[in-house]
Amino acid sequence: MGQRPNELTPDASPWHRWGYELRQFREARGLAQQLLARKALIDRSHIGRFERAERPVPRAAAVRLDEALDAAGALVRGWDRAEAEAQGDGAASVPGADAPVNGARARGHGATSSNPLARSPFAQAVLEEGDTDLVIVPARINGRIHFVPVPRRVVLASGLVGLASAALPVRAAAAEELASMSSPLEHFSQLRRVMIQTDNLIGPRHLLPALRQHLAMLASRRRAARGTDATRLLALETRYEELAGWFAQDIGDDRAAHGHTAKALDASHVAGDTALTAYVLGRKAQLAVDTGHAADALGLASAARRTAPAGSRLEVIAVVHEAHAHAVLGERGEAHRAYDTALTLLGCADDDSVWGSWLDTAYINTARARSLAALGDYEQAATGFDSALAGLPTTYRRDRGVYLARAARAHAGTGNVTLAARIGVQAVGIAAETGSARIFNQLDRLDAALAHASDEDDVAAFRAALDRIVLQPT
Repeated sequence: MGQRPNELTPDASPWHRWGYELRQFREARGLAQQLLARKALIDRSHIGRFERAERPVPRAAAVRLDEALDAAGALVRGWDRAEAEAQGDGAASVPGADAPVNGARARGHGATSSNPLARSPFAQAVLEEGDTDLVIVPARINGRIHFVPVPRRVVLASGLVGLASAALPVRAAAAEELASMSSPLEHFSQLRRVMIQTDNLIGPRHLLPALRQHLAMLASRRRAARGTDATRLLALETRYEELAGWFAQDIGDDRAAHGHTAKALDASHVAGDTALTAYVLGRKAQLAVDTGHAADALGLASAARRTAPAGSRLEVIAVVHEAHAHAVLGERGEAHRAYDTALTLLGCADDDSVWGSWLDTAYINTARARSLAALGDYEQAATGFDSALAGLPTTYRRDRGVYLARAARAHAGTGNVTLAARIGVQAVGIAAETGSARIFNQLDRLDAALAHASDEDDVAAFRAALDRIVLQPT
């Protein structure tokens, strides 16, 4: 009979509560202290003392344990809260909080000059109040909209409750629950499909924490599997990582988006799935151009095309990403040639229901409209977006907001500021519902494009509506 674990007393102090949370995550992953110690490169005896609050917890150890347990930052946030509460109660900071852990020295957790929050108008609130529970939200800084980490209490106090709704991860399934799944592959596949459908209606802010928790559960099940089952679960885990990257980008967390997408690429190589690798390379190209690295996107798109099976829709997707990268770089001829190539390839591509089932002529034409706007061809871009909106299903709520915002920016470029402002107001409504950074980024550009006409009633109404859904410095 195994030794019965010591009873924990989470109400005794902030550090007892943190130790309790550590054990909850460890047991939910089905890991003994010894196995966790090996994963986190921390002495096993330390983990037991951490759980019982008998030993100071260096922050570096909290970071390692969080990563080893796939806790999506929950243990690190808990560590920060525990230290802040201990200081608030008059207690000293955790002894040895910055001490080395197996030779690795922890970094301080206060705001530094490299922290984007430290450069924002909300930094002082963090430094003065000791806030560590942050959410990434759109905020107006120096007249432009940026996505920055802000204390949740500041967002709630502003009345923008929807922007503060990115909750901590939901409870992980216990080990026995995972073991009882008769078909984990179908279970997690169905969850992913549901989250994709829900994302387009309400946006990812509500979904990303849950997706990350399901991803941790999936990874735990995959590690316990062997042979074909392990390979299939790893392929699905890759798709979860890619989807998490998409969600993270859409809440404005570009760093997390790059991290999840990089993990997806690594996993696709381990799984040995060439088609999956090509898809993730294409996604990395898309992310690169969206985050201001169009030259890098060209190389990634080229790699995606080389990797994709010839004659597949994956090849078409890669060419579309390549085309937009050319447009952002101002290479008009190359962009249009690439789009023409994509249409030609689509005409003879395999009818693949797994990869790119959504890819059709209308999608490519809409992508070309975006590139036309990047090239300054606003008349043609506006026509393309108006056509895309007419054919977009009503269930694609977030995508409608993105198309509306892009159409409004294109119309502003033609000089029709009244129409641009009216369309922009529609996009503002969807941005408020979904919290989509893709919409907010376009609305920021529209706001700048309409600044010269701020005295016009429709433009003033648009700008007022936009200001109501972004955080304002006080």
